[in-house]
Amino acid sequence: MSKARKKDTAIRSLWMVSREYDGLAGAGGVKDVCRQLAEALVVEAGLEVTVVLPRYGFMDAGKLGFSPLVLTNGRQPDICGDWSHQDCVLAMDYPDQERRETVSFLEQRRKGVRVILVESARFVEKMGVYTYTAREEARESWKKKGSGHYDYFAMNILLQKAALAVMIHLDERPDVIHCHDGHAATLAALMRELPGQRHYFSRSGVVVTIHNAGIGYHQEIADIPFAHAVTGLPVSVIEDGMLGKQFDPFVAASGYAVMNTVSENYARELQETEEDARTGWLGHYLLARRVRLAGVTNGINPDDFNPEQAPRLGLAAPFNPRTGDLAGKRLCKEDVLSACSGETRWQNVEQIGSLQMESDLPLFTFIGRMSAQKGVDVLSASLNLLSQKARLQLLILGSGDPSLETAVTKLAAGQDTRCRVCYLKGYDPLLANRIYAAGDFFLIPSLYEPCGLTDYIAQLMGNLPIVHLVGGLVKVKDGKTGFGYTEHSAAALASTMERAMSIFTHDRKRIRSMQQAAVDNIFLHHTWKQAMAGYLDLYEQAGIMACRS
Repeated sequence: MSKARKKDTAIRSLWMVSREYDGLAGAGGVKDVCRQLAEALVVEAGLEVTVVLPRYGFMDAGKLGFSPLVLTNGRQPDICGDWSHQDCVLAMDYPDQERRETVSFLEQRRKGVRVILVESARFVEKMGVYTYTAREEARESWKKKGSGHYDYFAMNILLQKAALAVMIHLDERPDVIHCHDGHAATLAALMRELPGQRHYFSRSGVVVTIHNAGIGYHQEIADIPFAHAVTGLPVSVIEDGMLGKQFDPFVAASGYAVMNTVSENYARELQETEEDARTGWLGHYLLARRVRLAGVTNGINPDDFNPEQAPRLGLAAPFNPRTGDLAGKRLCKEDVLSACSGETRWQNVEQIGSLQMESDLPLFTFIGRMSAQKGVDVLSASLNLLSQKARLQLLILGSGDPSLETAVTKLAAGQDTRCRVCYLKGYDPLLANRIYAAGDFFLIPSLYEPCGLTDYIAQLMGNLPIVHLVGGLVKVKDGKTGFGYTEHSAAALASTMERAMSIFTHDRKRIRSMQQAAVDNIFLHHTWKQAMAGYLDLYEQAGIMACRS
């Protein structure tokens, strides 16, 4: 899809607004989608793409190669005056106080994508993307590690107002603005309702992507007077953007934007099944407003996780599941088993428990947030069922809910020699690569999963996913490109793990065939070169919608 599409699409310029971007700031799959989609749109579709995100306190813009962005240069004298400057003052009122906040901007080209960072005191004081860190808690005890930023809504609004302001200052009217998740969704209403912006952006379309519709992920706010004051939106717009008793950015965007979520099946679940209860019935409420969610399954750039490029990924040896060249994968497995069997001094993680140097035993792996959504509670319970039946090893990397961290720590600290568990508490991207490459099976027992990217990464590394077949995880084909089960229970997960172990023990040829089929399927159907076609369609719909409004 690419050369032909360049000629067909009327879209030429695209701006993205996001709280994450891979290589700069991230906390989940949003960072990967933003970067990989942006790069694909530049290379494959010939678009001019700009991404706007905050400059957090953990980012050293100078070392990253960013430079100050000079505004106006006389190109908007009627709005900004005919002089050049770097600062921009934005209205950020509180209910009882008129307020202004000053922002400036930094820019850099990264693989053809122009990335703009918003510099602000509100962002710079944050050492995590969405939550407080141990370092912040040590300085101020009320900023509990892992708890969300108290001013999350103001952060989101500041980012969105800054993004619109820099477009005006640079005299750029993008064909489409792509807003990622609830953190950026209110922008659709801001650009259509705020004085001075409605006319300027009258020909710009808006796409809002819901990466996770689960309760707590909407960026909603119950303080309605504050929402009205800080956004500057009319009371009627605030009231129209309510879901229950809270102002919901997704609902607010629905009257102005083309909306999608990150897989066809997740879109169906949200608007056609009772799975939508997990969102506070967002999908059904949007449907009642005649807003149909499109589904565009995320893609992946296979080269980012190509195990033949072992040094770049931090792997012990190169290998290629697609061709069946797996000698290096065994070396990667032995490397990780060795590291987890002794007293390795890890830099970014804490080790609880250990593994044995038995490379013929199946190695199950899990990388993710310690949360019920990710199915960590089900995973823990499944091990009690398995320990009586088979010998296996499990390596877990991640952090999150303290209660689940404690449960996994107890499993890893146990003395069960048939089912050994090693828990690496924390996260390190190169260590994650090593685990993906070492594993035989990758567990994704999620309660719900909008799309899932870890299944792709595991498959590219010859690590067959075992998934709960919900949301976007239905792209894993049971018995062909991985293993799947339909009931969210410890028994169903344990049974599927047993099935995988049986094939691993008795039919290695079939395992190799599945590894190859999994990678082939990604190249045929799930690269960003294919997936971006869905977004190009949405961008064109958004452009048409803008012209008609």
